[in-house]
Amino acid sequence: MKILRRIIILLLILIAVALTASLFIDKDYSVQREVIINKPNAEVFDYLKYLKNQEEFSKWATMDPHTRRTYTGIDGQVGFISAWESDSANVGAGEQEIMKIIGSERIEIELRFLEPFESTELAYFVTEEISPEQTKVIWGFDGSMNRPMNLMLLFMDFEKMLGEDFEYGLGNAKRILESK
Repeated sequence: MKILRRIIILLLILIAVALTASLFIDKDYSVQREVIINKPNAEVFDYLKYLKNQEEFSKWATMDPHTRRTYTGIDGQVGFISAWESDSANVGAGEQEIMKIIGSERIEIELRFLEPFESTELAYFVTEEISPEQTKVIWGFDGSMNRPMNLMLLFMDFEKMLGEDFEYGLGNAKRILESK
């Protein structure tokens, strides 16, 4: 009985320490990568604003060739929704919606993950004309984890995980656009 009581007390102390620590750990994270594409800004932006084009360059779109996709609205316009559902735990289910298009410089997309976990985050593309034939593209993601789940940020390197996937996708987009 004494051992059980000590184990319970130890567990309660560990839980209290973890909950307290979560108050001092940032719950927000941000990842972004960039690439220079040797094409005019208008052409690059016009390609990126169509969510269906992500199926050509995004790493996540290629992870499961049997992913089921549905679309609602007019691609390339605010309100367009691209939904996916996969039996692969690496892909899961969710949808993305174009929330805002600012000129020929920024596209904001709300990602709504449904499986394997529920979460809503913001992704974006920013394009900037470097010269008449060169465009800088930034692909970014802003996320947040509520407390005490934010403790996972101590053990998960979102910068590395998502950053590598963004680099892969941006490299594909560069190759595709520059070959046109």
